Amino acid sequence: QVQLVESGGGLVQPGGSLRLSCAASGSIFSIYTMRWYRQAPGNQRELVAAITTSGRTNYADSVKGRFTISRVNAKTVYLQMNSLKPEDTAVYYCNAQINTGAIIGDYWGQGTQVTVSS
Repeated sequence: QVQLVESGGGLVQPGGSLRLSCAASGSIFSIYTMRWYRQAPGNQRELVAAITTSGRTNYADSVKGRFTISRVNAKTVYLQMNSLKPEDTAVYYCNAQINTGAIIGDYWGQGTQVTVSS
């Protein structure tokens, strides 16, 4: 059984910083691309950042220059968020393509709330 667990969300003032973590556990043979998505109330879920196994990254235009995705090891990914804005308020979800040895599937975490407000 595979799990993705996010942590690090919370309430922060505009201009502040947060670091989100996502750790994968369970029966894992390998993990391919890892991604962060977010979903604000009334909006569709949107891709924020992604990182491949080789370390190649891409970002949504709205977060370029402020957010950094990094892969600590094969099973853990961070999202460093700086210069946060109220419009960054959303539930942030970790996503990963995982090979369990039996199947390759798309897995999601439960989400962590980020609120940017004064």
